[in-house]
Amino acid sequence: MDEERAWWKEAVVYQIYPRSFNDSDGDGVGDLQGIIDRLDYVASLGADVIWLNPVYDSPQADNGYDIRDYRAIYDEYGTMADWEELLAEVHDRDMRLIMDLVVNHTSTEHEWFQQSRRDEGGYRNYYFWREGDAEHPPNNWKSGFGGSAWASDEEAGMQYLHLFDETQADLDWDEAAVREDVYDLINWWLEKGIDGFRMDVINLISKPEGLPDGDPEQDWVGIEHFANGPRAQEYLAEMAAETYDNYDAMTVGECVGIDVETASDYVSADGPMDMVFHFEHMQVDMGDRWLSPAEWDLSDLKAVMSYWQTELDGWNSLYLTNHDQPRIVSRFADDDEYRVESGKLLGTLLFTLSGTPYVYQGQEIGMTNYPWSGLDELDDLQSIGKVEEAIEAGEIDGFEEVQDIVRARSRDNARTPMQWDDSENAGFTNGDPWLAVNPDYEDVNVAAAEADPDSVLHYYRELVDLRDAHAVFVYGDYELLLPDHEEVWAYRMELDEEAVLVALNFSDTETTVTLDPAAAVGDLLVSNYDEQHPNGTELTLRPYEARVYSLN
Repeated sequence: MDEERAWWKEAVVYQIYPRSFNDSDGDGVGDLQGIIDRLDYVASLGADVIWLNPVYDSPQADNGYDIRDYRAIYDEYGTMADWEELLAEVHDRDMRLIMDLVVNHTSTEHEWFQQSRRDEGGYRNYYFWREGDAEHPPNNWKSGFGGSAWASDEEAGMQYLHLFDETQADLDWDEAAVREDVYDLINWWLEKGIDGFRMDVINLISKPEGLPDGDPEQDWVGIEHFANGPRAQEYLAEMAAETYDNYDAMTVGECVGIDVETASDYVSADGPMDMVFHFEHMQVDMGDRWLSPAEWDLSDLKAVMSYWQTELDGWNSLYLTNHDQPRIVSRFADDDEYRVESGKLLGTLLFTLSGTPYVYQGQEIGMTNYPWSGLDELDDLQSIGKVEEAIEAGEIDGFEEVQDIVRARSRDNARTPMQWDDSENAGFTNGDPWLAVNPDYEDVNVAAAEADPDSVLHYYRELVDLRDAHAVFVYGDYELLLPDHEEVWAYRMELDEEAVLVALNFSDTETTVTLDPAAAVGDLLVSNYDEQHPNGTELTLRPYEARVYSLN
């Protein structure tokens, strides 16, 4: 394991989705002042870094990932003065702030695109414009949200490329002026004092010459061409040299369709980023299509995450959910009878692997997926687009046929308002919330968790303290035990003279396993059960029980 120390390796990152975190003015939408009001709570978790999802000026077609002005704040979130106050308050609490960087595409309302469609000021080459129409697009690439990746523009009389929503036009990074403008805006924010970036779909920025057709059998047609494209690493190296390498900044790149070997090129000692978000562990329950889930077992998840622990040449990011993924207790554990126990177990996994852990808002209190009952309840462009595409193709007759799949998979599961207390709208707003509040908020909320010493929240704080006290959980070498066991995930972490054993029962039944290292277990460092079973060469673990032992 790379033991070169860095602040971002030892940090705990707390992700805030501004639209859903806390509403200070009653309009039903979270805002910057609402975040400021809750900063003491975030600090109390032991968080070192806040990752703030986009707050830039935007038409909000994709909740801020369609940026209209990179140097302005979306008015429903507040003003630049509010943002500057937020940054100061974060720094006053000895935390750092990283911002979302969305530069694969811009909003079609951005001034660059407006001038590009009019072929003014040299902006035509900022985007991908090609001859074509709805019946005969330039190639067969698909949007990640469903449908063709090409949209017609009446004013330009051509089609433009959008790998996501049609309001999100892809920038052509082969144009040097594009890169220069992007580097300027990155430096502008760094000069304002931010501490780094989470870079949205950053490995999609390079498209191959000629834009060849993709494999029509792929769920995302074209991905083999636009993920990790021919000049992606070159452009990222240039970006790093021109911008954040000149600051004490943290960078994590969201990388679609990436494996360990390719990721190592991005995050090795000579790579252009500190960490990547990969998706291999997020795909264990996914079939060939978005609406086709796959059966999975624990050995699948263990295999993927263990491989990244041992084979990545660089630093790991550790996450189990975010604004684009379902709630973890609903996905990987039990959001009913064992919600608290399994929420703690998943937290134990997150904080005892080597890497930088990312906690998404609400994860620390065990928030769950929402029981969606109709397409009209959803805001998520991906969910809506995939369902509508399937209806139009005659694959399904309506939402009811895929309701369970959407309930399990929709990005909106993570975007329901943060549940602060058991008052109306979970204390998120005194207005009409932009997205429905999960009906379990009366039981699952911050206030209840604060009052319960046995809550997921208090356990997360214990895990943060444990990680701070033991470098083995940050920099240690990982060894998987019982790789084929379908109920228990057990592993050793070792650094210098310290070694620990982590044993996690991912089932709702009591399970006994035999582990060679168990004979030498020392102190119990943490567990999600108060009363402990005797230990010897065998470990008997109760439903969703997690235990971490010293082996010294």
